[in-house]
Parts: sequence; structure tokens; C-alpha cells
Amino acid sequence: MEDKTWDKVHQPCPLCKSSDAVGVNTDGSAKCFSCGEFMPNYTQASEGKNMQTSNQTAPPQKPPVNATEGQYGALTDRHISQATAQKYSVTIARDLKGNVVKHFYHYFNGHELAATKVRDVNNKNFYVSGSYNDTGLFGQQLFKSGKYITITEGECDAMSAYELLGSKWAVVSIKRGAQGAVKDIKENLEFFDEFENVVIAFDNDKAGKEASVKVARLFKPSKAKILTLPNGWKDPNDMLRSNKHKEFVEAWWSAKVYTPSGVINISEQREKFHNRELKDSVPYPWKSLNKKLYGLRQGELVTLTGGTGLGKSSVTRELEHYLIKSTTDNVGIIALEEDWRRTIDGILSIEANARMYIDQVREQFSREDIDKMFDMLYDGENKNRVWVHSHFGTNDLDDIFTKLRFMIIGCDCKWVIIDHLHMLVSAVYQGDERRAIDSIMTRLRSIVEETGAGLILVSHLRRVDGNKGHENGIEVNLSHLRGSSSIAQLSDCVIALERNQQADDPEEARTTKMRVLKSRYTGDVGLAGHLLYDSETGRLSELSNDDIEIDDDVVGEQF
Repeated sequence: MEDKTWDKVHQPCPLCKSSDAVGVNTDGSAKCFSCGEFMPNYTQASEGKNMQTSNQTAPPQKPPVNATEGQYGALTDRHISQATAQKYSVTIARDLKGNVVKHFYHYFNGHELAATKVRDVNNKNFYVSGSYNDTGLFGQQLFKSGKYITITEGECDAMSAYELLGSKWAVVSIKRGAQGAVKDIKENLEFFDEFENVVIAFDNDKAGKEASVKVARLFKPSKAKILTLPNGWKDPNDMLRSNKHKEFVEAWWSAKVYTPSGVINISEQREKFHNRELKDSVPYPWKSLNKKLYGLRQGELVTLTGGTGLGKSSVTRELEHYLIKSTTDNVGIIALEEDWRRTIDGILSIEANARMYIDQVREQFSREDIDKMFDMLYDGENKNRVWVHSHFGTNDLDDIFTKLRFMIIGCDCKWVIIDHLHMLVSAVYQGDERRAIDSIMTRLRSIVEETGAGLILVSHLRRVDGNKGHENGIEVNLSHLRGSSSIAQLSDCVIALERNQQADDPEEARTTKMRVLKSRYTGDVGLAGHLLYDSETGRLSELSNDDIEIDDDVVGEQF
């Protein structure tokens, strides 16, 4: 096909209503690169006149001597064909002699053109028209799913790899080069979920190799492969210009699955043993719990359990608020039984020392007061600290795990609270609750191990035999966990809440015992301390030994 000259570019489409996807030819015909329709007469189409459209190619025209930007043509300086350039919506500009002097790489938000990266062929300088901060990767709009997708380090490398692979497999490019590779991939992790294998084909230099490993770690085990180019070849375009199709394909199929080293000779690890990276512990809000557990740590799965109405939500809110206020880490919250506004109400209630989730209480605060609380919790240098799962009433299990991974990897959340386990179970429960819990706990454990995030999971208790239940304050043990022993086995720590809500003494009915049922880190279990619920503020305050009457079964326990 001969080169085609455009009279106008980035025009609105009267057919699909795209705002800027149409190129108008000098003869008045037009092509929309969003819906793919060819319009023999763009003016008539814009006026709404009934006319035939099709996906036919516009009549070829010879470019004038001074062809301007916006025309499709082969990237002759990079040996990339016009067909490939047109597929990736790349246009060119020529000088008076017909030489390609500029490339125009178009970036899209969905299928809407959002930015254009312009590269000068002669000096390789470039600038961006618009902003591609909110766009997908280069070429992302072309592919939806498949068995393989390849990631390259530049636009020309993406088109080159696409041609080298026979135009068969999906290929995209990062936007910001090797230094920004992790950020680019994090922003588009959900896109890669629809592909079975990811092949990373970055430049064959130090920066490219280091970026390849960092990007491979973002994907679940066995999904990412790192392509090693044959010696002497810098990148896919380098191989395309030398007609090394066979060599590239062989290297592509030979790409190795990224697997972290896991078997070591211990005699070689003495210095690493002494110079290990220490995990900082974040203390719990309550001293008595810290005495037994030495705080919270990333890379651990903590399960919080208790009977219905015994304070799990109150303790969870205190922990959420404490992590936000006491650390600089990003925090994610997946609350499956409530709207996101109720989640934020709960956190702000701790900040305000008032039950902000009650309309009559919240109305006592001005908008300015509430905004100050928002600023205190979420602003500062990092305005993206708190992420909440908005589930719109649907709780598909795979979707929830996708969002969980996105919170941890894409949003960089170091702590995630999931409330609660049995809502996850209800998404897959088909008669065998135990097997469903085993599967979910294994997936949660794998995410903790893979990402190093700290996970706090809320779980329910089963009903116990006898005259007294958990609402009467009976002592909880691991066998009371509802549904499966895997909850205890796969958790690093299990904390149970006990309270006799039926007690005649009002203070006793508002007092919650914290009991450590498991601590893999310290091994210290047993009764930890007591929390008193204030019905006016909704807050929990820790009681000292002097504030409580210690029962016989508590004597000797550590507070």
C-alpha cells in the first residue's frame, strides 16, 4: 500500500462519537482509528447524511513533496513496515526529500487518544504532547487477552518484536524506559491478568536486565519469563534491522521462567546471616498485646476472631486508624459487609472520639471539621495512603483476589485488613465449607509470602456445645475457629476476643478480653489484656491490672 497523506488528523468521529480518532484525507475521505470505519465523504458523514461506510482502505495517494505530520508510512529508518506502524497508530513526518524525520507514537486512554510522543529521528530527542500519565502502555489498546504477551522497553522495539514474531502475539511497550518500568507495569497489572504468560524483552544492557527482574517479581509465580537476547544484539529493533527473525524467535521461545533462587550453600552465607535485613515491628495500640506479640510485622498473617457482637469491628477500626496514624505505610481495607462510606465513618470515628457512623452524631460536626480529619488521615506528602475496596454489592472471589493483589502491588499497600473470611467463603461455598476455607487460606498465605505485606484477617467462630456460648464470655480456643483447622495452621498469629455481653454488671458486659491463641513469632500465648468499650465515643481503652478484678484463671498471666 502506498503512503497516504492526511489533510486533518485527530478529528471527531460522527459514527462512534470518538472525540479525536479520525484522520481526513486530502480527497475528503476519512478513516476512524477507534471504530475502524472508512467514510468516503467525511463532510457528509459529519452532517449525518445516510451514506455507506465500510472497513475498506481509502484510495492511495502519493505524498506531496512536503508531506506533513499525521501520515501513515513505513518507519524506514527502523525497518518497520507501514502495516505494523498503522496497527500501532504510529504516524510520521517527512522532509522535502521524502526522508522520515519524525515519529508520532500515540497513547490511548481506553480507545481515546490522550497523548502523542514525538521523536526526532536525527537526534533521537523527544517530547510529549498531552500527558500519558493516565494512559495504558504503548499498544495496550490493541490486545485484550491471549496466551502470550511480550513487554519491551520502547515503542520501536514493541513494533519490531511484533514483526519478528510474525505478527502473531501481543506486544506492548513500557512508557518511561527501564527506570520507570515497575511504575508502568504496576499501573496496568489488571491488564496482564488476561494473559497466561508474560515475556519480558527489555534491552540487553545492565539497566534493562535489572528492570527485567524487578518487573518479573510483580507477577505471580511462573507467569513471567525473561528473554535473553543473543550476544551482540541490544534490543528487538536491532535484530529486526539485521533480519535476525529466526534468532529472535528462538530466543523468545527459550525465555526462562523467572524463579527466585531458593537453594543455597549455607557456608557461603555467613556475612548475609550477620547483615540480614531487619523487619520493623509496628506496635499494637495496646501494651498488654505487645508484651506477648512484640507488635505487628509485614509478611505475617494475623487472624482476629471472636463471637458475633463481641467487638471484632471495634478492634478492627482501632487497628486501621492506628496503622494510618502511626506509620507512613499505605493501608488497604477490604470490608465485604459494608459500603466504603461506612468504612471511612468507622475510621473517622476513632479520630473524632465520636460515633461518626450515626447520622445524628455526624451532623454535630461541620464540614470543615470533617475535612480536617480527612486531611489528618490521608494527606501530607503521600495523598494515596488509604485504599478501600468498593464492591458494589458483588463479591466474586477471583475479583476480590485480583483487587487484593492490586492493593498490595499496584497501590503499594504494606498492610491490608480483610473483614471477613466467611464472606469470601460464601463466594465459593457449594456444600463443603472446609475445603473452601482451605483453598482461600492457602491463597492468602501465598500472597503474604509472595508480596511480604502484612495481612489482618477477621474470622468467625463456630457455635459450641453446652449451655453457654461465646456471648456469655466462654474461653476461646483454636478448635472454636469456624470451618477448618487451616485458619490456625496458616496464620502466624491468632487473637481471640472474649466478652460476657449478658453479664449483669454493665462494666463487665462492656469489657473484652484479648487472648492470644497462637504466636509463631514469640510462642507466647494466653490471656493478654482487657479493653473497655465506651458506648458514648465508640472507643476501646485498655484497662490496667489495677482497673480489673483478676480471676483465678488469670493469675500469673503476663499483661
